[in-house]
Amino acid sequence: MIENTLRHFFSNYPKQSLLIAYSGGIDSQVLLHSLSALKKQNTINTNVSVCHVNHGLSINASHWEVFAKEQCRKFDLPLKIISVNVQATPQQSIEAQARDARYSALKSAANEGDLIVTGHHSDDQTETFLLALKRGSGLKGLSGMQNEMVLGEQLLVRPLLNISRAEIEAYAKLHELAWIEDESNNDERFDRNFLRHQVSPKLAERWPSINKTIARSAEHCFEAQQLLDELADEDLADCQKSPYKLSVSHLNTLSEARLKNLLRYFLSTHHLLMPSREQLKQICLQLNADSDKSPIVQLAERCIRRYKGELYLTKIFQDVSQWQQIINFDVITVNSVLNIHLPDELGVLCFSTRAKEDKNSKEWLATIKKPEVNQVVTIRFSHENPKCLPQYRQHSRSLKKVLQELSIPPWQRKRLPFIFYDNELVAVAGQFICKRYLADKGSAVDTLGSSLVISWGAEPSE
Repeated sequence: MIENTLRHFFSNYPKQSLLIAYSGGIDSQVLLHSLSALKKQNTINTNVSVCHVNHGLSINASHWEVFAKEQCRKFDLPLKIISVNVQATPQQSIEAQARDARYSALKSAANEGDLIVTGHHSDDQTETFLLALKRGSGLKGLSGMQNEMVLGEQLLVRPLLNISRAEIEAYAKLHELAWIEDESNNDERFDRNFLRHQVSPKLAERWPSINKTIARSAEHCFEAQQLLDELADEDLADCQKSPYKLSVSHLNTLSEARLKNLLRYFLSTHHLLMPSREQLKQICLQLNADSDKSPIVQLAERCIRRYKGELYLTKIFQDVSQWQQIINFDVITVNSVLNIHLPDELGVLCFSTRAKEDKNSKEWLATIKKPEVNQVVTIRFSHENPKCLPQYRQHSRSLKKVLQELSIPPWQRKRLPFIFYDNELVAVAGQFICKRYLADKGSAVDTLGSSLVISWGAEPSE
């Protein structure tokens, strides 16, 4: 039964190499044995290799590595062992962190176009569905696991999803296979183990076909989610102004349910954790906040911010207001470059005595007068709202008003590097030069401080 299932499944992938995700447990051991048999029978004619991920979470982890090596030698299959460092975070459990680390390791072990093969079966699907139900998940969570899932440049496949744990155990017994038992699998403090040992057996006793009916419900949920994704994709095309920016006016034309569906889909395109119901509610409320407000909703990994008529997805920024650096121009000689590395991935501010020749560069370039002898040159992110006269204006105005004129969102204004000579504003990197500090036309390019370059480490829209 198992070999026939695999034979039929991989007939749809006659040219793709296989990478077996191998823990050494009974599921992956049966997968290893059966695929090895098919390889020897020439039913599978492509390369088959194995990857064992050491999570370092068990005192037996090193023994499991040894077991993996022994089994792969026995079945004459090449093995890659990857060790990962797993640490729980406030947003994710240790199990979720281990899963993400495992998938990342598998992606790194596979070649482009490979199929990453796991031993998930129908009992795993039932547990996944019940866990999603316990969490109050929507259609996406209740869709459970799919036979195929895109994982980076590879495809992760689960060919045994229609096979039960009982069938896997029968196969292992028939072929007298050895496998390892993870001691954590018996710890019922973990929800999945509680379901496996306490709930699923009672469900199967009462309703023997429960795995099949749950799989059918998961499939219905998956199809319904596909329809919602298609609708969200159409809505996103109407209101997306950039990868990180949505039009508030378009969002306000949607019903509440359709708006929430779009927001979930938008966040999923950036591979982010889904927001809670309360967070979604707050995002919907901030759409129509007073026009002079710039509300913010912090999610687990990002922030949703509104400015004027646009909704922004941004990083969670560090406070850089106290950062500053004094520059010693004595270290700059002809043809030399001084790089100032800015905090929080804000890039590099580059002072050079030569103008750049790369016309295709996206860096902001400006030519300014060099400082006077003994003038202190400072880069900082804070200011005391000085009067300034940008090169494009005819009259001076306060710096805050000038930045508002430029329609720079409030959070970005706090992340602009200000260049001062002594305590006088010379330039706002990325935006403008104050008129009196513009270099004289025709001045030599190789004079000290002739070129100021800034490159941003963050996404431009953030």
